[in-house]
Amino acid sequence: MYKPYAKRKPDSQYQDVLRRILEEGHEVKPIHGEKAKMLVGVQLRYNIENGFPVITERDLSGSFFSGALGEHVAFLNGARTLADLEKFGCKWWKKWVTKEKCDIFGLPEGDLGDGSYGAAWATFPTKEGKPFNQIEHLVKQIKERPYLRTHFVSPWIPQYTLQHSTLTRKVVVAPCHGWIHVLAFPETKEIIIHHFQRSADFPVGVPFNIIQYAAFGLMIAHLVGYTFKEIVYTFSDAHMYESQYSHVEELLKRKPMKLPTVTLDTSINDIFAFRPEHFTLTDYESHPKMIIPTPI
Repeated sequence: MYKPYAKRKPDSQYQDVLRRILEEGHEVKPIHGEKAKMLVGVQLRYNIENGFPVITERDLSGSFFSGALGEHVAFLNGARTLADLEKFGCKWWKKWVTKEKCDIFGLPEGDLGDGSYGAAWATFPTKEGKPFNQIEHLVKQIKERPYLRTHFVSPWIPQYTLQHSTLTRKVVVAPCHGWIHVLAFPETKEIIIHHFQRSADFPVGVPFNIIQYAAFGLMIAHLVGYTFKEIVYTFSDAHMYESQYSHVEELLKRKPMKLPTVTLDTSINDIFAFRPEHFTLTDYESHPKMIIPTPI
């Protein structure tokens, strides 16, 4: 799947988008109260042969890498509370699910809500009253009918994510990412993942989301016996906040390096059994770690 590390080329796509947002972005003032810049409709494309997309402009190894994977596999397994997320190794949701924030949406403290990622993926509500697990059925459909163009997962439950004067949403953070289209090519035994993201904090959240959905591609490809060929990311609202500008300027001074290798434990044959420790990051060279603020 991967070229030898020596034959890979450095990838500047992420850095190129940061520069575009900073230089060309529309100035906006979102609900967080902090000024921001944004672009509408941005895309990144990664050929997996050239390496797994972990950005190199700052170090995302160690707890950053495992935390991103922990959040993703937690949601795959239907996690919707702070306690559930932390069991999978994701430690960063605490400030988003305080009692004060959850009270706004009529939710218990620590509960992400009925419209959160794990709830939508694993227990999507149906008129029959039986929760529908999108992930389970996606894998089964790809195995049985790979030629279909409907291998699609959505995190959006409208009645729990929309909000107006007579409708209170039931989610503390409306899903920003998680629209996944798996394109299977049975003739060549390859898959391409197209991931759509409605809201993208490019300096902070996006690097983790890139890891998550590339990891999803590795898992799906392994489970159906295909090769993971490419991942495409489309971002509807790509933005950065004013408090991040100086950090972005520093990132733009750092020369991108070659993308690394990520392998998974192929003894795991159930998508719900994967854990962060089943993914191994190697060939990773990066610039130093950087902590970048983000408003909540």
